[in-house]
Amino acid sequence: MNTDIKIGFIGYGNMAQAMVKGLLLKKALSPQQIFVCAKNWEKLCQNAQKAGVQPCKSPKEAVEQSDIVVIAVKPYLIEEVVSPIKEELKEKLVVSVAAGCLFDWYEKILAPKTHHISTLPNTPVSVGEGVIVCESNHSLTEREFELFQTLFGCMGLITEVDTKHVGIAGTLSGCGPAFAAMFIEALGDAGVLHGLPRGLAYELASQMIAGTGALQRALGDHPGSMKDAVCSPGGTTITGVAALEKNGFRSAVIEAVDRIMKK
Repeated sequence: MNTDIKIGFIGYGNMAQAMVKGLLLKKALSPQQIFVCAKNWEKLCQNAQKAGVQPCKSPKEAVEQSDIVVIAVKPYLIEEVVSPIKEELKEKLVVSVAAGCLFDWYEKILAPKTHHISTLPNTPVSVGEGVIVCESNHSLTEREFELFQTLFGCMGLITEVDTKHVGIAGTLSGCGPAFAAMFIEALGDAGVLHGLPRGLAYELASQMIAGTGALQRALGDHPGSMKDAVCSPGGTTITGVAALEKNGFRSAVIEAVDRIMKK
């Protein structure tokens, strides 16, 4: 645990709360090192109390208490929230988790020479198994970037991508959990249809997805070869694969991502 670093969250919605859970779960920070602020004071206090973190009555207070500041408000609110605290942010390491708000845009609204990086975390950061896409174009020093990697890396995989690919990388990792959850639910329903208790069906499906993902990352194999390794000639798995193909499984996934990117 790094006992010297303090982190402040401007905005304490679902993503900020997921990140706080991950940081605490992995013992990267103590609750006393985390400061949070949000517009609704009563709701903020309730949510802060659940995690034991420190509520602040204003963004300025959160920034003054922190070494690292995470901007976690909705994109349309960022300029309004950031404007009064520009000078304070100049002295901090600023991390954005707002979708679509990248380096060049922040350069226009932050004070000159502010050190900042734009990222897109996904919800599994709450259990330390997330993905944090970060824009390779940033203004952190080498030491600051190492600190960012060390602290945020405890919540999952950090991957740098160039600016033009931040959107698609964020879509795969950020929207993907919803698709994966739908697959888990569908497999669970199929298990229940054939007599499995629902809880057990979900547990099997979830661990299967977690394990398959871990195996692919460990081996680096093409997913198609992993599929082939499970499909015996004339066997049960290839029968299921054929049914998925007949119903447009892969094309449906590709179309879902394509529609998101065109939205």
